[in-house]
Amino acid sequence: MVQKKALITGVAGQDGAYLARFLLDKGYEVHGLVRWDSYVAKRDGLRRLNLLEVLGPYFSIHYGDVSDAHNIASVIKSTKPDEIYNLAALSHVQVSFDVPASSFDINAHGILNILEAVRCLDMEERVRIYQASSSEMFGKVPAPQNEMSAMQPCSPYGVSKLAGYHLARLYRESYGLWVCNGILFNHESPLRGEDFVTHKVTRYVAELEHGYQKPLSLGNLEAIRDWGDARDYVRGMWMMMQAEEPDDFVLASGQALSVRAFVDAAFSSLGYQIEWRGSGLDELGVDAETGNVLVKIDEAFYRPLELDHLLGDASKAKDILAWKPEIGFEQMLRDMIEHDRKIISLEGNGDG
Repeated sequence: MVQKKALITGVAGQDGAYLARFLLDKGYEVHGLVRWDSYVAKRDGLRRLNLLEVLGPYFSIHYGDVSDAHNIASVIKSTKPDEIYNLAALSHVQVSFDVPASSFDINAHGILNILEAVRCLDMEERVRIYQASSSEMFGKVPAPQNEMSAMQPCSPYGVSKLAGYHLARLYRESYGLWVCNGILFNHESPLRGEDFVTHKVTRYVAELEHGYQKPLSLGNLEAIRDWGDARDYVRGMWMMMQAEEPDDFVLASGQALSVRAFVDAAFSSLGYQIEWRGSGLDELGVDAETGNVLVKIDEAFYRPLELDHLLGDASKAKDILAWKPEIGFEQMLRDMIEHDRKIISLEGNGDG
């Protein structure tokens, strides 16, 4: 028997797909919103959902756009969800510098449209809303960061997410909407997009086994991030929504590594040892055994304003929700690389 109905915006993304699978396993009827122009081919847009076997009798896809107020109101009215998880976002920080207006249209106006739809449809009493906030809102505030830390975002993405965060709080306090903010630190998985640095690294390492020769181009190796596993974090989203009262929670692993350390760990997992030579833009990562250049620095991957150190303190979520990460960094990294190895093998056999 179906317990509840949930609407997930951005359902075709990493978090959306894992959350859809999680909710289906909990007995939910799940509705997912996919932006109509997000993918050239619909088959590509459903790749993650297919992989997790989400598509089925209790899952429905709706094509739309959170930045279209009429559209999102229509979807909410027709689906009548008990829970709305707003995961739709322009989530690539570097890209947000190139298209700042689009970042605000999706990341800030999107949640505003959802909040207004629930309010104007008089659904405040029956709908709970989760807003996907981000550790990027903290910016250059000294680590560790928690719910009481100041927020000084360093990118259009971070600023737009901070606007969405405050809109959620405003509607909660002004209109009594049940809305919570999940302030999630970096979280990865085998379903991470290939334009994110973690997946670029794991994909490259997996490709080395197939004779790939071109060096991997990266940006700031000294950036420090708190990397957790997306599967733990979608569980945390759901736990926030089951709380008696709406609130804001940081989800984080509490451990941080530099991009350089992530690269070292990824290569080491398949028996490669990186030796770093040079400095700055001229630095190279070479195979300690063969001397082959494996990593080079490309200035194009540097942000106009670098965010140096993110480290989350999830004590509040642990104390109130009893949430804690269950998948460690090593397992997450191993799962990502093994997934990439399988994909590359399928591609090599013409099955990809």
